[in-house]
Amino acid sequence: MSELEPSQNETTEVIFEEIDIEEYVLAKKPIPHAKRYVIRIDKEKHVVHTPELTGKKILELVAKTPDKFKLYEHFPGKQPEPIQPDQEVHLHKHRVERFTTMAKDTTEGRTTAALRRDFRLPAADEQYLDSLGLPWETVKDSNLLWLLLHDWQIEPGYNVRTVRIALQIPGAYSDNEIHMVYFSPPLERVNHRPIATISSQPICGEIYQRWSRHRTAANPWRPGVDDVSTHLTLVDEWLRRELTRS
Repeated sequence: MSELEPSQNETTEVIFEEIDIEEYVLAKKPIPHAKRYVIRIDKEKHVVHTPELTGKKILELVAKTPDKFKLYEHFPGKQPEPIQPDQEVHLHKHRVERFTTMAKDTTEGRTTAALRRDFRLPAADEQYLDSLGLPWETVKDSNLLWLLLHDWQIEPGYNVRTVRIALQIPGAYSDNEIHMVYFSPPLERVNHRPIATISSQPICGEIYQRWSRHRTAANPWRPGVDDVSTHLTLVDEWLRRELTRS
């Protein structure tokens, strides 16, 4: 939606008629005050009249409820973060690019006790994984250590919208780096173009799709800095980059 001419209020502060939040965030411009704000939820844009919204209110804009759907806020270059129903999002402060919803499924009712914890990750990794609001497990299989992250949402352009991600956790992690990424179910591009350098990998009796992707000399693993969260950011970049290949 195009931006209209600003008006003036009594304190001479510039108040815009309407702004598109996503456009301002992607352009790295400060979010000005406005009478109306355009936000994107999934693929649709909606107009709101306040910069402060709860998760429940955002879901209501797309006729969804917290008992059946989860809500996530997306930031440029960062992992999406879950929004609780009563959690407040301030459009001026949060600089949220867009929002996505995800239907709750049969894994939603699983407790931490029901999820496998065959080994422990560093506390910072476990706190990050818990903050996502997604089920996750640590499993041992054939002397290899795996992190399994369920219900990870991916960008349109693939045959599915959510996947289970597997990351092989190396010995002496996090001094040693995490390599590659593994998906279940296997991914295909909706335009039917082949995905480069993939193969099959059995993990705990299931076949995952291995993406042979590695860091470069310009972007090496940084012990003490890189971890599960930064590797997942890289995974998202690999997914987006794959869709740009001809």
